[in-house]
Amino acid sequence: GLSGLYVRSLRRFMRYPLTVLAGSLVVVVGVFFAFSKFNNGVEFFVDTEPEQALVLVSARGNLSAREELALVREVEERVLQVDGLKAVFTNTGGGSGAGPAIERGASLDTPVDQIGKITIELEDYDKRRKGKVILADIRQRVADLAGVRIEVRKRDDGPATGKDIRLEISGDDRALVEKITGEVRSHLVTEMQGLRDIEDTRPLPGIEWVLDVDRKEAGRYGANVASVGAIIQLVTNGILLGQYRPDDSEDEVDIRIRLPRSDRTINQLDQLRIQTANGLVPLSNFVTRTARPRVDSITRTNGRYSMMVKANTLDGVLADAKVKELDAWLKSRDWPQGISFRFRGADEEQKESGAFLGKAMIAALFIMFIILVTQFNSFYQAVLTLSTIVLSMVGVLIGMMVTGQTFSIIMTGTGIVALAGIVVNNSIVLIDTYNRLRGMGIGVIDAILRSSAQRLRPIMLTTVTTICGLLPMALQINMNFIERSIQFGSVTSIWWVQLSTAIIFGLGFATLLTLVLTPVMLALPAVYREKWRRWRASPEEGQQQQKSPRARRKRPLKPATLAEAAE
Repeated sequence: GLSGLYVRSLRRFMRYPLTVLAGSLVVVVGVFFAFSKFNNGVEFFVDTEPEQALVLVSARGNLSAREELALVREVEERVLQVDGLKAVFTNTGGGSGAGPAIERGASLDTPVDQIGKITIELEDYDKRRKGKVILADIRQRVADLAGVRIEVRKRDDGPATGKDIRLEISGDDRALVEKITGEVRSHLVTEMQGLRDIEDTRPLPGIEWVLDVDRKEAGRYGANVASVGAIIQLVTNGILLGQYRPDDSEDEVDIRIRLPRSDRTINQLDQLRIQTANGLVPLSNFVTRTARPRVDSITRTNGRYSMMVKANTLDGVLADAKVKELDAWLKSRDWPQGISFRFRGADEEQKESGAFLGKAMIAALFIMFIILVTQFNSFYQAVLTLSTIVLSMVGVLIGMMVTGQTFSIIMTGTGIVALAGIVVNNSIVLIDTYNRLRGMGIGVIDAILRSSAQRLRPIMLTTVTTICGLLPMALQINMNFIERSIQFGSVTSIWWVQLSTAIIFGLGFATLLTLVLTPVMLALPAVYREKWRRWRASPEEGQQQQKSPRARRKRPLKPATLAEAAE
């Protein structure tokens, strides 16, 4: 049967342990090399199916609340024409903070010129089109609206990282940082493909008027600064006279006096006159106005001025590939001294998570090594057991290439760490059985063959049952035993595809190689110890045969079997 075929094949493999080891190393190195050339990229978290989305409406200019509402309503009307929407909530204004709490992660990068926000909740998964198709339909419907910039985002179900690309530019000279930020954004717009929703955090273009009062000149006319300020308020927000609370309201209403709307302009300041002891005096006699660039906010990170350039990638384009492309361009340029770049968001989280998983793997290997050495009382057997983890990683990479999946730092990395505690069980039970048989006085080769034959069925059964249990997750099969229905694909099942695929391929590949490599490596010391003994004994036997020709004729040259070599 299967056990007999396995044992016969294993007996042949044990004759050439170094050849089997070399072949295994070639497979491992070949898979790693193939993955470096034919992989499908790396991503931080799973690209899940959206259930909610945001439509951010941005516009430039000094718009009133009515004008903002009109622009947002026009976008809302087009959004409502899209099929597959369950609910739509609209807010206007720069804050736009009200509405349902389904925006975790999606509102991390709010545009500085945002005038409104439309929050969308999609229909149930089995009653609509794919979420990406719906969002693409919305983008197409609002693409031709003039005067506004519209960004459609899905909610981040995983860690909130903001846009796919977030580059922080910092320096000690704020003007220089702003200039470099403009150059980087221009490169993203004109040179790089596969990007959308490109923006930066530079101050919005505009001016602010600064009024300087010449106190000495005002004193000559008998005018004080308080009176000048009150007159200027007539052109701006008005002079507060008092407050009034209507009978049907709990809030007070300000009572202000200011010029008519048609006269509230910057040029009107030249026409204003202030009452002094010498009569009405033009305000322009001692007040000068200067236009300066408007600065809404200044951001400093670690004591340095900083600005951000942000962008999303198109569907099917990996953010990791674009980050590497942008990083290569940044390193190829000679930037002014003091300017530094740092990738934030998903790229930063990806590196931190990868470093954490790497440390977790090293810690797990160290703890397992200590336990195995304590139990087996052998460094060789402990290292041989831990080698199955490398084989499982090779299986994971094969699974990524076969299925065409991207390597997720979170989900695939978690699968690799989980495999470290699963695949070693096969090697442990095999070596433990071998040590027990050796303790009974059985020879090395016989103990290896017997332990392999005895543990073949348990190892295969545990591996097959584990793989069969994970197949529904890998294939996105949902079984509802209450409603007696089977559904392929859902919002939640997408989360576990990469993790289950990693465990299935890693466990399957490691099990197959473990059943061959572990017994062969157990036999390696005994086989080559016997070969070394024969090599040293062969000259002595040759000398004895030359002295006694009759003995040479009576002793046939019969090679010893592996079992005899072990004895």
